[in-house]
Amino acid sequence: MSLVPGNRRRFAVLTAAAAVVAGSLVAFPSPSASAVSPDIVISQVYGGGGNSGAPYTHDYIELYNRGTTTVSLSGWSVQYASASGSSWQVTALSGSIAPGRYHLVREGAGAGAGQPLPAPDSTGTIAMSATSGKVALRTTSTALTCSSGCATQTNVRDFVGYGSGASSYEGTGPAPTLSNTTAALRAASGQTDTDRNSSDFTAGSPTPRNSAFTGGGSGSGTRIRDIQGRAHRSPLNGQQAQAVPGVVTAVAGNGFWMQDPSPDTDPATSEGIFVYTGSAPGRQTGDSVTVTGTVAEFRPGGSGGTDNLTTTQLTSPSVTLVSTGNALPAGTLVGSGGRVPPAKVIDDDATGDVETSGTFDATTDGIDFWESMEGMRVRLDNAPVVGPRNDFGEIPVVPSGSAVRTARGGIAIQSDDFNPERVIVDDVLATTPAADTGDTLSGSVTGVLDYSFGNFKLLPGSSPVVADGGMGPETTQAAAAGELSVATFNVENLDPGDPQSTFDALAATVVNNLRSPDLIALEEIQDNDGATNSSTVAADQTLNKLAAAISAAGGPSYAWRQINPTDDADGGEPGGNIRVAFMYRTDRGLSFTDRAGGTATAATTVSNVGGQPQLSYSPGRIDPQNSAFNSSRKPLAGEFTWNGRRVFVIANHFTSKGGDDPLFGHIQPPQRSSETQRHQQATVVRDFVDDIRAIDPDAAIVVLGDINDFEFSQTTNILTAGGALTDLPATLPTAERYTYVYEGNSQVLDHILLSPSLAATSYAYDIVHVNSEFAAQISDHDPQVVRLPLP
Repeated sequence: MSLVPGNRRRFAVLTAAAAVVAGSLVAFPSPSASAVSPDIVISQVYGGGGNSGAPYTHDYIELYNRGTTTVSLSGWSVQYASASGSSWQVTALSGSIAPGRYHLVREGAGAGAGQPLPAPDSTGTIAMSATSGKVALRTTSTALTCSSGCATQTNVRDFVGYGSGASSYEGTGPAPTLSNTTAALRAASGQTDTDRNSSDFTAGSPTPRNSAFTGGGSGSGTRIRDIQGRAHRSPLNGQQAQAVPGVVTAVAGNGFWMQDPSPDTDPATSEGIFVYTGSAPGRQTGDSVTVTGTVAEFRPGGSGGTDNLTTTQLTSPSVTLVSTGNALPAGTLVGSGGRVPPAKVIDDDATGDVETSGTFDATTDGIDFWESMEGMRVRLDNAPVVGPRNDFGEIPVVPSGSAVRTARGGIAIQSDDFNPERVIVDDVLATTPAADTGDTLSGSVTGVLDYSFGNFKLLPGSSPVVADGGMGPETTQAAAAGELSVATFNVENLDPGDPQSTFDALAATVVNNLRSPDLIALEEIQDNDGATNSSTVAADQTLNKLAAAISAAGGPSYAWRQINPTDDADGGEPGGNIRVAFMYRTDRGLSFTDRAGGTATAATTVSNVGGQPQLSYSPGRIDPQNSAFNSSRKPLAGEFTWNGRRVFVIANHFTSKGGDDPLFGHIQPPQRSSETQRHQQATVVRDFVDDIRAIDPDAAIVVLGDINDFEFSQTTNILTAGGALTDLPATLPTAERYTYVYEGNSQVLDHILLSPSLAATSYAYDIVHVNSEFAAQISDHDPQVVRLPLP
C-alpha cells in the first residue's frame, strides 16, 4: 500500500519536458523552499549518531515523497552547514522515491556505540551537529554559500533549520533543539509541510526509515516487521504505528498476540507482536484486526528484571475488527527441516549490551535467532526434554536434531557452549504436564514465542503430550573392604519441620542409591526451627532426625559433627542458618578426631606435631572471619582416621550465583559478579590445603561440597592450580559432567577434589543422578561419591 500524499499543494508547475504519466518518473521545476514542496521533503534530521547514549551509530537525513508520482533524485543532493555557518557540505543522491516511500541518507559516524541504521539508500560522511544546524535538499549538487535566507535560494526543494542557533529556517523559527537521543521529526510521518519548521517538526526518538519501509503514513498500515526491525529494540519505539494488520494468534488476560499473515522473506525481522490492552482484550484467535497504537519496549520483571531483554509491544491500542474465523499463520518450524538455531554461540559480537551494540545476527547468535521470532508462532517437532518441569510449569527443551550430549538425554554446558538452542515451554496459555530429562514432547508443539525471566519461552495453545524416556534414578556400587567411601550431598534447606516423607526419601537415597557411604558432607542443613527467624542456631534436631531415618531405612548408625553459625551470618534462606556438616559411620574403620574449641568465629589452624599436620580444632571452621565468607557458609575442616591413617576432610558451600546476569539477558557476555567472592573463598581453602601439605606433601585430603561453580571455572582452577588438588568431575567424559540441571543446562556445581596422594590411587568416582533430572526430586542437587582404596 502507498501512503496517501498530503492534500495541501501551493506550488506545482510542470516543465514542457516532463511527462505526466501515472507511475512514471517525472521531473519538476525547482521551486524555492518558500513554497510547500509538492513531493519530496526532509522528513527527519538526526545529528547525534555514535555520541554518548545515541541509539544509532550514524547521523542521517530522511526524505519522504508526499506526492503522487515517483520522483528521480538524479543530480539532487542534501547539504549541511553549521547553525550560523555559510560553508556547506554536500552528499549526492541517487535512485528515486515512490509515492509514500522514504529515502534514507546515512551521514557521518560518531565514536560511540548504538545500533546500525537500516540499510541506507544514499551515503555521505557529513558530521552533523547533534543540537543545531541547517539542512537543505537541492535539485542540484552545487553547494550553497549562504548563512541566512537559505530557504529561498534557487533549487532548494526543502529546508530545515534546527536548534535555537540556526541562522536560517522556513517560517518564523527553527525546528526544536535536538540531542544525542532526539531527531527532528516532520509531523504525520513526513506528510505535513506548511513551510514552518517550528510547527512542522517536533523533537522525538529517531526512527530512520529507508526505501524498504512499508508503513507509517496515513491510510497505510505499519507492518509488524517494520516495528520489530532487525534489532532487540524497535526502531519505532515511542512512535505511533498506524493500522497494523494481523491475525490474532493467542489471547492472554491483558492483551493478545497477532501475526502478519503476509510475511516478507527476511527471517531476521519478526512478523509477530503482543498488543497490550491492560485487561481482557475481547478478541479471539483467528480474528483479523488492524491496530493503531504506540510502540513500546517492555522489560519483564519490573525493578528486579533489569537484566532481562525487552519485548516489543503495541500499547494504548485502538483495535479494528476486520473479520473472524481466519486460519492462523503456520508455525515456523525450528529444528531439523526448518530454521536451525546456533549450536554454541549465544552472542559473540556485542559490545556489552545487545540492545545498543548495533549488531544483530539471527544466523550465528542464539539470542538474535530467538529474538527474530519474538511474538511469532513457532513449532517444535518431537522436542527432547533436557530438564524437569519445575514448580512454575516450565519445561526446558531443545529442537529436534540438537546435540544432546549427556548420557541420559540432557544437554551439558561446556566452557565455550552454554547451549543457545534451549527454549522453555511454559504454561501461560495451557497447562504443562510433568516431564523429566530424557523425555520427549511427542508430535508437534506450536505456540507463540515470548520472553520472560531471562529466557525465550514457547507458549503452546494446548497441553503438550509427554513420551516417557524411561530414565530412573541411579545407584552406585557399595564400597568394598578397605575402600573408604566419601560423599557430598546438598539436602536443600533441610529442617525438622519438613515432612517425615522428606527425611525418609533422603534416607532411602543414602542407603539404597549411595550405598551408605562411610562419610557424607552435607550442605544446607538448617537450624532446629528452619526458616523461622528466631535466635535459634542449633541443628541437632535436624541431624538426629536424618540419622534416625537412615537407620529406619536399614542403614547403619551415623554420627555427626558440625559447628553452629552466628545467627543470620551465613546467608541462605532467612532464619534458616544453613551450614555444612559431617555425617559418618564408625562400623567400618572410620573414626573422628575431636579437638575442642571450634566455634562460629574461631579459626582452626594447622600445626606441625611430630612431623605430622594436625588441626587445632576438629571440627573447626576455616578463617570464618575472613571477608571472603561474609553472608556465606564457612568451610568446615575435620580430622578423621581410617584404619589408622589420618584423613583431612574440608566440607564447603561457596556463595551462590545469585546476582549473575542471565545467559539470555541484554548484557553480553553475561557478567558473573558472584564469581569474585568464590575466587576469594577458593583461595582461602587452597591456602589451608597448602598448609597441610607443607608439613606432609602426601597428606590424605578430601575437599568437597557445593562449590557453586563449574569444573572449568576460575574458582576450580584456583583450587587445583599446580596439581595441589584433582577435581574429579573434570576427569569424567563431558557427557557425564553434571550434578545440577538449571533451565535445561546440565552442569557441575558440586565437587570432590583429592590431594595428590589420594588422586594417585585407583579410586572409583560416581555422580549419582537421583534428583536433578526429575520433576519429583527431594533436592535440586545430585550427590556424588568416591571410593578410595586405603587398606
